[in-house]
Amino acid sequence: MSILSRQRVALSVFFFLSGVNFSSWAARIPTIKMNLGLNEAELGSVLLTMPVSSLIGLPLSGWLVSKFETRVPLAAGFLLTCFSLACIPLATTSFSLVAVLFVFSLSMRIFNIAVNTQAINLQKRAEKKINGAFHGLWSTGGIVGVGITTVLVSLNIDMLPHLMTVAGLSAVSALVAFRHLLQKDQAPAGNKLSLRKPDPFILYLGLLIFLAAVCEGGMFDWSGIYFQQVVKEEIFTVGYLVFMTFMALSRFVSDKVVDRLGMPKTYMASGLLIFSGIGLAVLFPSFWPALVGFSMVGFGAASVIPMTYTLAGASPNYSPGIVISLLTTFGIVGMLLGPPMIGYLAHALSLKLSFVTFAVAGLMLVPISRMFFRLPK
Repeated sequence: MSILSRQRVALSVFFFLSGVNFSSWAARIPTIKMNLGLNEAELGSVLLTMPVSSLIGLPLSGWLVSKFETRVPLAAGFLLTCFSLACIPLATTSFSLVAVLFVFSLSMRIFNIAVNTQAINLQKRAEKKINGAFHGLWSTGGIVGVGITTVLVSLNIDMLPHLMTVAGLSAVSALVAFRHLLQKDQAPAGNKLSLRKPDPFILYLGLLIFLAAVCEGGMFDWSGIYFQQVVKEEIFTVGYLVFMTFMALSRFVSDKVVDRLGMPKTYMASGLLIFSGIGLAVLFPSFWPALVGFSMVGFGAASVIPMTYTLAGASPNYSPGIVISLLTTFGIVGMLLGPPMIGYLAHALSLKLSFVTFAVAGLMLVPISRMFFRLPK
């Protein structure tokens, strides 16, 4: 196996395990809500911890990626994520859950910026589009995580052995894969921000990330609860499972779809799929229409972030690590507003009506992407 192939496999392991870890936590949110006796607004406030923590950790993440080889913050962030994931079941009050989620989100932020920067650097060396496949593996890990959780929920297995086992196996696997990651990939230039008027290149890409984060973050946190409370499905993880399944399918074919349709048309198709899928799930909130709707949302939303990160590598002013840090700020704001806003709207109106937020965000991908591609080259 060539060095490039080993590096791609090692990085794939981290993308996959990250998806397993995140979905294992997200699929347990309805259980946590019930165990702590939280209403929708209180859960929204707890979930607010994660984007706030990510925002606080953003300067540190950008500094680490520009200062060291990306594999260093990548591995450190991942191992801390595993540790905090194992601590989530030990949180017995809202305060202790907030503390654990703060560390969980902070470590995920460090990992995400490092792993996506390494993916762009590896894609440049491979001289072909492979970023979509990496994100597809993240979604595949998500499917595995929520699939395992679905089985464990049906068997009434407690969160403690579940999340501790996932965290332990992930940490061991990561230590094995670490030595094969890409090395010596620090960017020689473009690692410092300059104070000047907003860069339209960054602004439009950031808005696309923001809209995708509103959709993805909200669906991650609330799809299970939607199926539990609106669809009235006893095995509530099925909505999250089908959403993640179609995200994975989309990301594995997204590189070929982009080659065939081009990025402008792919962004348009993504936005229309999200809008239509949410519309179907809201207008017909029964099992099969909601399931089909969630699959459309997953398929549409999946390609947006890997496409946008690929475009970020072409920035004329900044290194990939700095651009991803900047774009991540928009993503954090999207996650800051998305899941908590759904909680507040659900509490004030209804959970079903609050999901219209995702439809609006998806539709806005169309005009924003068109504005980006009209920028002078």
